[in-house]
Amino acid sequence: MDFHTAGEPFRIVSDGLPELSGSTVAERRILASKSEEFDGIRRLLCNEPRGHADMYGGFIVPPDDDGADFGVLFWHKDGYSTACGHGTIALGVWAVQTGRVDQVRDGVTIVTIDVPSGRVEARVHSARGIITHVVFENVPSTVIATSLEVHTTRGAVTADVSFSGAIYASVSAASVGLRAAPEDYADLIAIGREIKWALNDHPAAKHADDDRLSGIYGTILFDELGDTADGVHQRNVTVFADGEVDRSPCGSGTGARLALLAASGRLAEGRTLTHDSIVNTRFLGRYRAGPTAGTIIPEVEGMAYLTGTHTFTLDETDPVGTGFVLR
Repeated sequence: MDFHTAGEPFRIVSDGLPELSGSTVAERRILASKSEEFDGIRRLLCNEPRGHADMYGGFIVPPDDDGADFGVLFWHKDGYSTACGHGTIALGVWAVQTGRVDQVRDGVTIVTIDVPSGRVEARVHSARGIITHVVFENVPSTVIATSLEVHTTRGAVTADVSFSGAIYASVSAASVGLRAAPEDYADLIAIGREIKWALNDHPAAKHADDDRLSGIYGTILFDELGDTADGVHQRNVTVFADGEVDRSPCGSGTGARLALLAASGRLAEGRTLTHDSIVNTRFLGRYRAGPTAGTIIPEVEGMAYLTGTHTFTLDETDPVGTGFVLR
């Protein structure tokens, strides 16, 4: 089944998958990337002609234990990610609409999901049986480093690095002479990739506790849109993996931005980050204090919508095979 969350696609695959060993979702992510059979399905569904360079989705797998409703392996054209907020929102809607998790018709249905970076929640809000919105609660998030100098083809810029299920570099779009707008789309991709790879092997890109979470997953290029009565208003484009562009305001990336705004004192606990995307869709981000000093628990509000159901096939005589990617 295909959904979109604030414009960003999310293809959910729950049937027809081969067996995959591993006792946790984090282990299965590594094993899936090494399995030709399993990864061939990712390529088939992500590559053209069945997908495209910015396709995104998830494979439903068993949870780590009975404390979660299910697990998921998030994927994109370049492999498997450790976190995905827009996907978690879509999974919450999917779980309720398909009856996988019983719906609270007037109130909040909690869908608990094991992802490679930990256990997250999708709080699905309903009124008279109609889903109105979803609040994604991410893993504990934190700032890793601030004001790192990065030398780029657009000059030296400063980047802040934070973790929210994945590690992101945040850079003001204005500092590279751009805006988070469709008119600058190609240039945003180019500089986003450049900054990601410049910092990917930096010590700040190393996760302190789990090396499987290391590496810069994406570059968040943001515009300041001023303050609101309830907090901060920003627009961003997140360039992740190797040049993919998030059409949504990026769910886990919103968590990464919240960690930075909280640490700087710009956004107080309980106040709202109004976070817009390159296509003018919106998430609302808030946070509460995390379990340890310097961490927060991000909460990101959005909504996902079903766009279609599909059955995909691969003709063994098809010379294109599992497809191709054109940027």
